Amino acid sequence: MLPPPSGRGPAYRELADHLRLLVLDGRVPLGVALPGERELAAALGLSRTTVTGAYRLLREDGCLTGRQGARSTTALPGRSGTSTPGPEAPDGVLDLAYAALPAAPQAVHAAYAAALQDLPAHLPSHGYSPAGVGVLREAVAETYTARGLPTTAEQILVTSGAQHALHLVLRLVTAAGDRVVVDHPSYPHALDAVREARCRPVPVALGSTGWDVEGFRAALRQTAPTMAYVIPDFHNPTGRCMTGQERAAIVRAARESRTTLVVDETLVDLHLDGPPPPPAAVHHPDVISIGSTSKSYWAGLRIGWVRAAPGTAARLAAARPSVDMGSPIVEQLATAALLRDPDVLPARREQLRVQRTALVALLSEHLPGWRFEVPPGGLSLWAELPEPVGSALAALAPRHGLRLAAGPRFGVDGTFERFLRLPFTLPVAELERAVSGLARADAALGSAPLDPVGPATSAQLA
Repeated sequence: MLPPPSGRGPAYRELADHLRLLVLDGRVPLGVALPGERELAAALGLSRTTVTGAYRLLREDGCLTGRQGARSTTALPGRSGTSTPGPEAPDGVLDLAYAALPAAPQAVHAAYAAALQDLPAHLPSHGYSPAGVGVLREAVAETYTARGLPTTAEQILVTSGAQHALHLVLRLVTAAGDRVVVDHPSYPHALDAVREARCRPVPVALGSTGWDVEGFRAALRQTAPTMAYVIPDFHNPTGRCMTGQERAAIVRAARESRTTLVVDETLVDLHLDGPPPPPAAVHHPDVISIGSTSKSYWAGLRIGWVRAAPGTAARLAAARPSVDMGSPIVEQLATAALLRDPDVLPARREQLRVQRTALVALLSEHLPGWRFEVPPGGLSLWAELPEPVGSALAALAPRHGLRLAAGPRFGVDGTFERFLRLPFTLPVAELERAVSGLARADAALGSAPLDPVGPATSAQLA
């Protein structure tokens, strides 16, 4: 996990900075005992004095607890080892760790007003509905049918967001120790869910321009996974869109290897240069699809869904009460109203087109050495840096008014230090401030010790 010394400053400070970053971006969990000073010095080929100095700095800024000479455990600065980082960026800090839009206020308000009008019809019931209310299941089914995948309400399970949907699917499909093939990079919380299910993620790197279908097929053949998880529509974090041929080939490979294929379509509605190909499930009925309102409408709704074969949807609904008894009725009714409003998504897409154009122009002007593909949809672009300093930039960014999500959070094994995910979800004026701060942080990199406030942790990223 630790890169070789750069020689930019004292070795003990550089070691402290690298260890701090591992803790702050989640690659080393909180509450873990670090190796003793003598042990770490031998493993890294450094002097014990260097390690002692690094540990001292980490204790001073709160990233380690424990006294010198005893085993020290990791912590967050200014917090106890068991506390959870707050989700909000401090005042005056622009939050680029969240790839999410604010609500379309008039549309969401109108949807809740409609939901309250419809609510009396549901009050005579007990309110528990593990599969979801019928009106929303029908509305979700209609969206799939409109995309070329005929779907009925019995194929839909309403959940409390896409992350909840993935957890339910993992509980049904996998067992502890199973392997799960994933895109690489991938959505951090999906990787977290795989690990929390006590499964082992098997990363398959994306190709130079799309998906590495042959690599995907080889991973299925060689590792015998139970499940594969892919994000074909405006992939998070790269923004890429899987072609129709790639979808068909990946579905075929999963079927041939008897691997359950789970497709995350959370971003499918945010196409900016034309709609994506039909859903992967058109190629086989056993594909499980996950969707959500969080990216397209508003994360505050906390509504998602699973689309699956009727038998699979029924088994998910039967297994759900061990986790929860259903999603809130009012939010489900509001979501049904939003899905049937033809004006909301076109306005969101136009907003994102303007902001995407602005971010691309600003990066080209202020950081011309950074490389990126202009994504055909989604909420962010995946910037490649000239040097492997993504975590260092994310740690330094709060001094310059930013919170960032460093590339390694999107990897299985601490890779992607050359990358940052940069959302274009802020208004243009705020994007101008953000890129200006990013350029200042980039210029200052290496001239000062890193800020212990650090980058976004896993609890501060979406």
